[in-house]
Amino acid sequence: MPLIQEHPGGAMKNKYIVLFIFPLSLLVLFLLPAKSEYTRGADEKGFIGAETCKECHETQYESYAKSVHSRKAIKGPAAQDACETCHGPGAAHVEKGGGRGVDIFTFDKGVDPEARSARCLTCHERTPGMDLWDLGVHKRNDVSCDSCHDLHVGGRQKPREPEVCFDCHKDIKIDANKRSHHPILEGKIRCSSCHAPHGSLSKYMVKADDSRELCFKCHADKRGPYAWEHAPVEEDCQSCHEVHGSSHGRLLTERIPQLCQNCHDWSRHPGTPYDSTASFTSRFECLRCHSAIHGSNSPQGGGLRFVR
Repeated sequence: MPLIQEHPGGAMKNKYIVLFIFPLSLLVLFLLPAKSEYTRGADEKGFIGAETCKECHETQYESYAKSVHSRKAIKGPAAQDACETCHGPGAAHVEKGGGRGVDIFTFDKGVDPEARSARCLTCHERTPGMDLWDLGVHKRNDVSCDSCHDLHVGGRQKPREPEVCFDCHKDIKIDANKRSHHPILEGKIRCSSCHAPHGSLSKYMVKADDSRELCFKCHADKRGPYAWEHAPVEEDCQSCHEVHGSSHGRLLTERIPQLCQNCHDWSRHPGTPYDSTASFTSRFECLRCHSAIHGSNSPQGGGLRFVR
Protein backbone atom coordinates (compact mmCIF):
# COMPACT_ATOMS: atom_id res chain seq x y z
CA MET A 1 0.00 0.00 0.00
CA PRO A 2 1.45 3.44 -0.91
CA LEU A 3 2.41 5.61 2.04
CA ILE A 4 0.45 8.55 0.59
CA GLN A 5 -2.80 7.85 -1.08
CA GLU A 6 -3.91 10.23 -3.81
CA HIS A 7 -7.19 11.86 -3.02
CA PRO A 8 -9.83 10.99 -5.56
CA GLY A 9 -10.41 14.68 -6.33
CA GLY A 10 -6.70 15.67 -6.40
CA ALA A 11 -6.26 15.51 -10.16
CA MET A 12 -9.27 17.70 -10.69
CA LYS A 13 -7.99 20.20 -8.09
CA ASN A 14 -4.57 20.43 -9.77
CA LYS A 15 -6.31 21.06 -13.06
CA TYR A 16 -8.17 24.03 -11.61
CA ILE A 17 -4.93 25.43 -10.13
CA VAL A 18 -3.24 25.31 -13.55
CA LEU A 19 -6.24 26.94 -15.20
CA PHE A 20 -6.08 29.76 -12.61
CA ILE A 21 -2.30 30.38 -12.70
CA PHE A 22 -1.98 30.45 -16.50
CA PRO A 23 -4.28 33.45 -17.16
CA LEU A 24 -2.87 35.20 -14.08
CA SER A 25 0.65 34.89 -15.53
CA LEU A 26 -0.54 36.34 -18.83
CA LEU A 27 -2.09 39.27 -16.97
CA VAL A 28 1.16 39.98 -15.11
CA LEU A 29 3.16 39.89 -18.33
CA PHE A 30 0.66 42.25 -19.93
CA LEU A 31 0.90 44.74 -17.08
CA LEU A 32 4.72 44.77 -17.01
CA PRO A 33 6.13 47.82 -18.89
CA ALA A 34 7.25 46.78 -22.32
CA LYS A 35 10.03 48.56 -24.12
CA SER A 36 8.71 51.32 -26.33
CA GLU A 37 9.66 51.67 -29.96
CA TYR A 38 12.12 54.36 -28.87
CA THR A 39 13.96 52.29 -26.27
CA ARG A 40 14.18 48.90 -27.96
CA GLY A 41 17.59 49.89 -29.28
CA ALA A 42 18.85 51.15 -25.91
CA ASP A 43 22.17 49.70 -24.80
CA GLU A 44 22.81 48.08 -21.44
CA LYS A 45 23.52 51.49 -19.87
CA GLY A 46 20.22 52.94 -21.04
CA PHE A 47 21.51 55.26 -23.77
CA ILE A 48 18.97 55.76 -26.55
CA GLY A 49 20.65 58.28 -28.87
CA ALA A 50 20.02 61.90 -29.84
CA GLU A 51 17.52 61.06 -32.58
CA THR A 52 15.19 59.67 -29.94
CA CYS A 53 15.52 62.88 -27.90
CA LYS A 54 14.65 64.84 -31.02
CA GLU A 55 11.19 63.23 -31.17
CA CYS A 56 10.05 65.38 -28.23
CA HIS A 57 12.74 68.06 -27.96
CA GLU A 58 13.02 69.18 -31.56
CA THR A 59 13.67 72.85 -30.76
CA GLN A 60 16.48 72.02 -28.35
CA TYR A 61 17.91 69.48 -30.78
CA GLU A 62 18.00 71.93 -33.70
CA SER A 63 19.70 74.49 -31.49
CA TYR A 64 22.19 71.91 -30.24
CA ALA A 65 22.96 70.89 -33.84
CA LYS A 66 24.15 74.45 -34.56
CA SER A 67 26.27 74.76 -31.42
CA VAL A 68 29.92 73.96 -30.83
CA HIS A 69 28.85 70.99 -28.72
CA SER A 70 27.59 69.20 -31.83
CA ARG A 71 31.00 69.15 -33.53
CA LYS A 72 32.39 65.65 -33.56
CA ALA A 73 35.91 66.91 -34.21
CA ILE A 74 36.22 68.07 -30.60
CA LYS A 75 36.11 65.98 -27.47
CA GLY A 76 32.55 66.94 -26.66
CA PRO A 77 29.02 65.55 -26.50
CA ALA A 78 28.81 64.79 -30.22
CA ALA A 79 31.92 62.61 -29.99
CA GLN A 80 30.41 60.70 -27.06
CA ASP A 81 26.70 60.26 -26.33
CA ALA A 82 25.32 63.59 -27.62
CA CYS A 83 22.42 64.78 -25.43
CA GLU A 84 22.99 62.00 -22.91
CA THR A 85 26.59 63.06 -22.31
CA CYS A 86 25.21 65.90 -20.20
CA HIS A 87 21.70 64.73 -19.32
CA GLY A 88 22.46 61.09 -18.59
CA PRO A 89 20.88 57.90 -20.02
CA GLY A 90 17.40 58.56 -21.37
CA ALA A 91 15.79 55.10 -21.51
CA ALA A 92 14.05 55.33 -18.12
CA HIS A 93 12.93 58.88 -18.92
CA VAL A 94 11.24 57.73 -22.13
CA GLU A 95 9.71 54.63 -20.56
CA LYS A 96 7.97 56.79 -17.97
CA GLY A 97 6.51 59.03 -20.64
CA GLY A 98 8.96 61.91 -20.25
CA GLY A 99 8.31 64.98 -18.16
CA ARG A 100 10.69 67.62 -16.87
CA GLY A 101 13.26 66.05 -14.56
CA VAL A 102 11.65 62.59 -14.67
CA ASP A 103 14.58 60.14 -14.49
CA ILE A 104 16.79 62.58 -16.39
CA PHE A 105 19.31 65.23 -15.34
CA THR A 106 18.29 68.82 -16.08
CA PHE A 107 19.97 72.19 -15.68
CA ASP A 108 16.96 73.83 -14.04
CA LYS A 109 17.53 76.55 -11.46
CA GLY A 110 16.30 74.27 -8.68
CA VAL A 111 19.06 71.74 -9.31
CA ASP A 112 22.19 72.03 -7.16
CA PRO A 113 24.57 74.53 -8.90
CA GLU A 114 27.60 72.41 -8.05
CA ALA A 115 25.99 69.36 -9.67
CA ARG A 116 25.22 71.37 -12.80
CA SER A 117 28.79 72.64 -13.06
CA ALA A 118 30.14 69.15 -12.40
CA ARG A 119 28.52 67.97 -15.65
CA CYS A 120 30.39 70.66 -17.58
CA LEU A 121 33.67 70.01 -15.78
CA THR A 122 33.58 66.41 -16.99
CA CYS A 123 34.92 67.80 -20.28
CA HIS A 124 36.05 71.31 -19.32
CA GLU A 125 38.08 70.60 -16.20
CA ARG A 126 41.31 71.14 -18.14
CA THR A 127 40.06 74.08 -20.18
CA PRO A 128 42.51 77.02 -19.83
CA GLY A 129 41.48 79.24 -16.93
CA MET A 130 39.47 76.56 -15.10
CA ASP A 131 42.27 75.48 -12.74
CA LEU A 132 41.19 78.02 -10.09
CA TRP A 133 37.43 77.47 -10.39
CA ASP A 134 37.14 75.97 -6.90
CA LEU A 135 38.77 79.09 -5.41
CA GLY A 136 36.68 81.59 -7.34
CA VAL A 137 34.00 83.91 -5.98
CA HIS A 138 31.48 82.68 -8.54
CA LYS A 139 31.50 79.10 -7.30
CA ARG A 140 31.33 80.22 -3.66
CA ASN A 141 28.20 82.20 -4.52
CA ASP A 142 26.47 79.25 -6.24
CA VAL A 143 27.02 80.53 -9.76
CA SER A 144 27.06 77.55 -12.13
CA CYS A 145 28.38 77.31 -15.68
CA ASP A 146 24.90 77.56 -17.19
CA SER A 147 24.25 80.78 -15.24
CA CYS A 148 26.45 82.53 -17.81
CA HIS A 149 26.77 80.14 -20.76
CA ASP A 150 23.99 79.19 -23.19
CA LEU A 151 24.44 75.44 -23.47
CA HIS A 152 22.26 74.85 -26.53
CA VAL A 153 22.03 78.12 -28.45
CA GLY A 154 24.17 77.85 -31.55
CA GLY A 155 27.22 80.11 -31.60
CA ARG A 156 26.51 81.54 -28.14
CA GLN A 157 28.45 79.22 -25.87
CA LYS A 158 30.62 82.22 -25.03
CA PRO A 159 28.76 84.61 -22.70
CA ARG A 160 27.33 87.83 -24.11
CA GLU A 161 29.37 90.49 -22.36
CA PRO A 162 28.60 92.74 -20.63
CA GLU A 163 24.89 91.84 -20.58
CA VAL A 164 25.31 88.51 -18.82
CA CYS A 165 27.55 90.13 -16.18
CA PHE A 166 25.12 92.99 -15.62
CA ASP A 167 22.36 90.49 -14.77
CA CYS A 168 24.01 90.10 -11.36
CA HIS A 169 26.33 93.11 -11.11
CA LYS A 170 23.71 95.83 -11.44
CA ASP A 171 25.81 98.36 -9.50
CA ILE A 172 28.55 98.01 -12.12
CA LYS A 173 25.98 98.53 -14.87
CA ILE A 174 25.07 101.86 -13.27
CA ASP A 175 28.74 102.91 -13.15
CA ALA A 176 29.31 101.84 -16.76
CA ASN A 177 26.54 104.21 -17.85
CA LYS A 178 27.99 107.27 -16.12
CA ARG A 179 29.40 110.05 -18.27
CA SER A 180 33.01 109.09 -17.57
CA HIS A 181 33.50 105.34 -17.93
CA HIS A 182 35.70 102.65 -19.34
CA PRO A 183 34.54 101.83 -22.90
CA ILE A 184 32.67 98.68 -21.88
CA LEU A 185 29.37 99.58 -23.52
CA GLU A 186 31.22 100.65 -26.66
CA GLY A 187 32.71 97.15 -26.92
CA LYS A 188 36.33 98.32 -26.82
CA ILE A 189 36.99 96.30 -23.67
CA ARG A 190 35.04 93.51 -22.00
CA CYS A 191 34.53 92.50 -18.39
CA SER A 192 36.82 89.54 -19.03
CA SER A 193 39.55 91.92 -20.24
CA CYS A 194 40.22 92.67 -16.57
CA HIS A 195 38.47 89.87 -14.67
CA ALA A 196 38.98 86.09 -14.67
CA PRO A 197 35.39 84.83 -14.36
CA HIS A 198 36.45 81.22 -13.72
CA GLY A 199 38.57 82.04 -10.69
CA SER A 200 41.65 83.94 -9.58
CA LEU A 201 43.88 84.25 -6.53
CA SER A 202 43.57 88.04 -6.54
CA LYS A 203 40.85 90.22 -5.07
CA TYR A 204 37.81 90.74 -7.30
CA MET A 205 39.19 87.99 -9.58
CA VAL A 206 41.29 90.44 -11.60
CA LYS A 207 43.91 89.20 -14.04
CA ALA A 208 46.87 90.59 -12.11
CA ASP A 209 48.46 90.41 -8.68
CA ASP A 210 47.00 93.82 -7.76
CA SER A 211 44.95 96.59 -9.32
CA ARG A 212 48.00 98.72 -10.22
CA GLU A 213 49.50 95.97 -12.35
CA LEU A 214 46.15 95.48 -14.03
CA CYS A 215 45.83 99.19 -14.90
CA PHE A 216 49.39 99.34 -16.20
CA LYS A 217 48.59 96.72 -18.84
CA CYS A 218 46.80 99.47 -20.76
CA HIS A 219 48.16 102.61 -19.08
CA ALA A 220 51.84 101.72 -19.36
CA ASP A 221 52.85 105.39 -19.56
CA LYS A 222 51.79 105.79 -15.92
CA ARG A 223 53.93 102.92 -14.65
CA GLY A 224 57.23 104.76 -14.25
CA PRO A 225 59.67 104.34 -12.62
CA TYR A 226 59.87 108.01 -11.73
CA ALA A 227 62.50 109.97 -9.86
CA TRP A 228 59.64 111.64 -8.01
CA GLU A 229 56.82 109.24 -7.23
CA HIS A 230 53.33 110.42 -6.34
CA ALA A 231 52.34 108.37 -3.29
CA PRO A 232 48.78 107.45 -4.42
CA VAL A 233 50.18 106.03 -7.67
CA GLU A 234 52.56 103.83 -5.70
CA GLU A 235 49.76 102.58 -3.48
CA ASP A 236 46.60 102.12 -5.52
CA CYS A 237 45.13 103.74 -8.64
CA GLN A 238 41.75 103.59 -6.93
CA SER A 239 42.93 106.19 -4.43
CA CYS A 240 41.93 108.74 -7.06
CA HIS A 241 40.07 106.82 -9.78
CA GLU A 242 36.86 104.83 -9.95
CA VAL A 243 37.23 101.56 -11.81
CA HIS A 244 34.10 101.25 -13.93
CA GLY A 245 32.63 104.73 -14.17
CA SER A 246 32.31 108.09 -12.47
CA SER A 247 30.22 111.24 -12.56
CA HIS A 248 33.49 113.18 -12.61
CA GLY A 249 35.89 113.46 -15.53
CA ARG A 250 38.78 111.03 -16.04
CA LEU A 251 37.10 108.44 -13.79
CA LEU A 252 38.03 110.51 -10.72
CA THR A 253 36.41 109.73 -7.38
CA GLU A 254 35.84 113.47 -6.77
CA ARG A 255 36.23 116.59 -8.81
CA ILE A 256 39.38 118.65 -8.56
CA PRO A 257 40.39 120.51 -6.36
CA GLN A 258 38.41 118.61 -3.71
CA LEU A 259 40.16 115.38 -4.63
CA CYS A 260 43.62 116.89 -4.19
CA GLN A 261 42.64 118.55 -0.94
CA ASN A 262 41.91 115.20 0.65
CA CYS A 263 45.68 115.00 1.12
CA HIS A 264 46.99 118.52 0.41
CA ASP A 265 45.90 121.45 2.57
CA TRP A 266 46.10 125.06 1.38
CA SER A 267 49.09 126.14 3.46
CA ARG A 268 51.22 126.96 0.40
CA HIS A 269 48.53 128.79 -1.55
CA PRO A 270 44.80 129.34 -1.05
CA GLY A 271 43.12 126.34 -2.57
CA THR A 272 40.05 125.68 -0.49
CA PRO A 273 36.80 126.35 -2.37
CA TYR A 274 35.23 127.62 0.85
CA ASP A 275 37.67 130.53 1.19
CA SER A 276 36.55 133.84 -0.27
CA THR A 277 40.14 134.52 -1.34
CA ALA A 278 40.44 131.23 -3.23
CA SER A 279 41.70 131.41 -6.77
CA PHE A 280 42.48 127.73 -7.36
CA THR A 281 38.98 126.33 -7.32
CA SER A 282 38.03 125.85 -10.97
CA ARG A 283 37.84 122.45 -12.60
CA PHE A 284 41.28 120.80 -13.05
CA GLU A 285 42.94 124.01 -11.82
CA CYS A 286 45.52 121.98 -9.86
CA LEU A 287 46.57 120.20 -13.04
CA ARG A 288 47.27 123.48 -14.80
CA CYS A 289 50.55 123.62 -12.90
CA HIS A 290 50.96 120.09 -11.54
CA SER A 291 50.64 118.36 -14.91
CA ALA A 292 52.97 115.44 -14.12
CA ILE A 293 50.56 114.22 -11.47
CA HIS A 294 51.45 110.52 -11.78
CA GLY A 295 55.19 111.10 -11.35
CA SER A 296 58.08 113.14 -12.64
CA ASN A 297 61.64 112.58 -13.80
CA SER A 298 62.56 116.26 -13.74
CA PRO A 299 66.03 116.68 -12.17
CA GLN A 300 65.07 120.03 -10.67
CA GLY A 301 62.81 120.91 -7.78
CA GLY A 302 59.83 121.14 -10.10
CA GLY A 303 59.78 117.38 -10.28
CA LEU A 304 59.16 117.14 -6.56
CA ARG A 305 56.05 119.26 -7.00
CA PHE A 306 55.04 117.37 -10.20
CA VAL A 307 54.94 120.57 -12.25
CA ARG A 308 56.90 118.96 -15.11
